[in-house]
Amino acid sequence: MTPNPLLDFSTLPHFDAIRPEHVAPAIAQLLAEAEAAVKAAETVSPVTWDSFVVPLDDATERLARAWNQVGHLEGVVNTPELRAAYNEALPTVTRFWSALGQNLALFAQYRRLADAPEFAGYDEARRKVVEHALRDFRLGGAELPEAEKARFGEIREELAALSAKFSQNVLDATDAYALYVEDESRLAGLPADVVAACRVAAEKDGKSGWKLGLQMPVYLPVQAYADDRELRATLYRASAVRASELGDDPALDNSALIDRILALRAELAALLGFASYAQYSLATKMADTPDEVLAFLRDLAARAKPHARQDRAELEAFAKERLGIGALEAWDLGYASEKLKQARYSFSAQEVKQYFTEPKVLAGLFDVIHDLYGLRAAPDSAPTWHEDVRFFRLVDGDGKLVGQFYLDLYAREGKRGGAWMDDCRNRRDTARGTQTPLVYLVCNFGKGVDGKPATFTHSDVTTLFHEMGHGLHQLLTRVGELGVAGINGVEWDAVELPSQFMENFCWEWQRVQAMTAHVDTGEPLPRALFERMVAAKNFQSGMFTVRQLEFALFDMALHCGFDPAQDGVQQLLDRVRAEVAVNLPPAWNRFQHQFSHIFAGGYAAGYYSYKWAEVLSADAYAAFEEAPGKVAETGARFRHEVLARGGSRSAAENFRAFRGRAPRIDALLRHSGMAGAAAAAASG
Repeated sequence: MTPNPLLDFSTLPHFDAIRPEHVAPAIAQLLAEAEAAVKAAETVSPVTWDSFVVPLDDATERLARAWNQVGHLEGVVNTPELRAAYNEALPTVTRFWSALGQNLALFAQYRRLADAPEFAGYDEARRKVVEHALRDFRLGGAELPEAEKARFGEIREELAALSAKFSQNVLDATDAYALYVEDESRLAGLPADVVAACRVAAEKDGKSGWKLGLQMPVYLPVQAYADDRELRATLYRASAVRASELGDDPALDNSALIDRILALRAELAALLGFASYAQYSLATKMADTPDEVLAFLRDLAARAKPHARQDRAELEAFAKERLGIGALEAWDLGYASEKLKQARYSFSAQEVKQYFTEPKVLAGLFDVIHDLYGLRAAPDSAPTWHEDVRFFRLVDGDGKLVGQFYLDLYAREGKRGGAWMDDCRNRRDTARGTQTPLVYLVCNFGKGVDGKPATFTHSDVTTLFHEMGHGLHQLLTRVGELGVAGINGVEWDAVELPSQFMENFCWEWQRVQAMTAHVDTGEPLPRALFERMVAAKNFQSGMFTVRQLEFALFDMALHCGFDPAQDGVQQLLDRVRAEVAVNLPPAWNRFQHQFSHIFAGGYAAGYYSYKWAEVLSADAYAAFEEAPGKVAETGARFRHEVLARGGSRSAAENFRAFRGRAPRIDALLRHSGMAGAAAAAASG
């Protein structure tokens, strides 16, 4: 028989060979091996690192790596057959991890390990692994009575299925929509590359004219550039009601899933004695209480809302006087904002996009990595899941392999929207040597057409740098224990520090000049255009900030004292918007039905992390601003004290070791154009 590619861990994953029919037998075998390892670990004596932790890690890592490959493929090349295989295996995998987290025998073994005389001689990473394991057993329900423990496991299993279904509904609703336009005049204002891509999409479907969908490479340009207001409104509504009761397909409505997910999370937290799911969530984060998070968000909102009101007033006046738009609707915001930005700064995001060609942007990104850390990114080869995916290796000055990464840049049907990093294989030190890390970097940019390279907006470029920052957090770890290597064990509200930190380098003139070459002429971005771009950097930063705060406050409120039986999710969102928003969407907007970050991702009661970590990242970058001639030295210190440490030390300790003090909000306010606001206390 042909070997199952999901069972081969001797080399890189066989993404070109994995088929839906491989999933069930591979996961069944790996589950059996993991369960046997758990059974052996329950009674092993004496309990030492090598006799207990290592064999347990061996078995569970193989299961996690194989399941990670299945989950990754379900997100980037989704097919009905693969989805069915994933959904069928999901309950048994979830059941295993839930049972593992509740295993009292293992809990007792970890306590014996912590009480053993040799524990004091463990290095920082191993001590932290044990401490986290003891904490996670408690959070996993290990100390619950048997009946409640069983219920806890049932909740975890149902939540996993509901989250997967939520994400799949959003993907299906996005992919199902198509608007075919026969009259090219309706596309007036759209960039030529977007029009060309829409033409190719229609031809692929055997249609004439142009196909417009809801994937970001088409949807965002329509909202920003389409002169046809009705076209903007049509796509806006289609996007805003996706996966809701107002959408085209009732089977894709996420309404009941949202209510059930919230109810189950509240029940899960209550089983463990927490007053809310938010309190449960914060048990593994830097912030201590929901009140602390809410105070942080509302303080920032108080600073930002006056700027946001001013942004809105200016936009309304401009739209009325220059564009003839009397009542500014949600589908006018992007269009009017782009026109105002062009008028005020003689700056167009579309003009700048022509300079950010993909080869130059990648070269510029790799130059930053080299200048900061002395590492070189080079093309490598590996089996991939799609022809557009590329593969790279990261090596040090001596040519030694540090890690490898996949780069999947383009949007396509069957691929989940957004951008993300995930680890495929983490760093680990074993008796056989060091296992180097392997990560995925996934974006949803537009692909080049008519033989030209892809061009990126500056926002796309910062997104790429952001995800690479996450990747470097994994790739540059020096910790060899799985539980705290890379982002493992890092407080969730500090995970965004390395990613947001990297975005800052997209605003340095020498960096931008080096990573630009006009798609037609090859000329670098002119300095005058860059200066206009910088002048426009904080354009509408007030509106942008309160929108992010709207998401964060809504998320925290949902998971802290919200009772779906007494209140409606939409009503709660409306109250949050009344508190902080300046751009109120139509009553039929169903943003929450697509809020995958909190309903299908890891950000439940944690979306505030973006703003929390932005304080850290802005302050970290300020260290480079304070020593402009010492990029390599400062980069080496950031790598050693933050990136290399993984979760072996608290994020607060990492930051203090790098900066020599606690974080301050000053740099964030300055970078956001709100430095006039009074200084606030440090967040961390």
